[in-house]
Amino acid sequence: MGCKPVLQVTVPERSPVGNSPAAALYAHRVVDTTPLSRAVEHFADRLRAAPQSRLQRGAAAEALALARELARWAQVLEDAEREPRVMPDAGMFAAADQITVAGHDLAVVLTSEGEVAQAVLLVEEAQKRAGV
Repeated sequence: MGCKPVLQVTVPERSPVGNSPAAALYAHRVVDTTPLSRAVEHFADRLRAAPQSRLQRGAAAEALALARELARWAQVLEDAEREPRVMPDAGMFAAADQITVAGHDLAVVLTSEGEVAQAVLLVEEAQKRAGV
C-alpha cells in the first residue's frame, strides 16, 4: 500500500486585479500590430536576400536609420522621461536583425491602430528608399 499524491489547489479569495480602479491601469486594450510585424519581416527578408553591393550602396544605412527611429520611438513610449539610447551600428549584415528587433520592440508598446499605421508607413518608406 503506497501513498497517493494529493493535489491541493489554492484559489485566492479575491483576485489582485479584479474590477478595481487599479485593474484599469493594469489591463489595457490590445492593439493588432500584425501589419507592423509583417512590414518589418518583409523588409528584413528583402535585406537578407540583397547582394552585398546593394547593402553597401545604402540599403543597410537606410535600415539602420529605420531601426534607430523605431527603437527611439519604443523607448519614448516606454519611458518618456528617460533619454532614449541610440542603437549602435552592428554592420551592414546585421541591419535586417536590427530592424526586426526594433520593430518587434515597438509593436509591444504601441497603443492604437493609428500608431501602428504610422509605423507601417515608416517601414514601407524606408524600404522604398533602400531599394530592396
